[in-house]
Amino acid sequence: MNSLEEKTLHSEEIFSGKVINLQLHDVELPNGKKGKREIVRHPGAVAILALTSDKKIVMVEQFRKALEKTIVEIPAGKLEKGEEPAGCARRELEEETGYVCDTLDLLTSFYTSPGFSDEIVHVFLAKGLTKKEDSAALDEDEFVNLEELTLEEALQYIKEQKIYDAKTIYAVQYLQLQEALTTR
Repeated sequence: MNSLEEKTLHSEEIFSGKVINLQLHDVELPNGKKGKREIVRHPGAVAILALTSDKKIVMVEQFRKALEKTIVEIPAGKLEKGEEPAGCARRELEEETGYVCDTLDLLTSFYTSPGFSDEIVHVFLAKGLTKKEDSAALDEDEFVNLEELTLEEALQYIKEQKIYDAKTIYAVQYLQLQEALTTR
């Protein structure tokens, strides 16, 4: 056993929902003492940094109930059971924005809050965008406004806290870094 590992002694599912499951674990700590851990199980998600031919970032504005406010984000969505991240990214891009892409490249994957959740987000870069005529096909409980922002506008949105989530800030900073590297 790793010197930092916590051994699960007992696990109980407290809640099973549409998006998450909540478990309570009794654990043995590295020092031999006992502890409890609340763990959120999530199937994983994708996020798409979609760039138009004129280098605008495709974003969606939506109300986030957990925050009780509207924020602007890159398109994203939950992986369905057995779904590959790239396929999910293509599906979510089309559903939320009405765009399809020629190329889709994985930029990175990261855990959102490893202290209590196993949620992993796979961030993709989508280029060669084409807007479908029949537009977006949102889920019945999903309402978004489409925005296309320049890098400068996105950076301003971060300052104004209109963009306020980690995946979108990561995407904007990735673009900012790429721009800085190409202008050297």
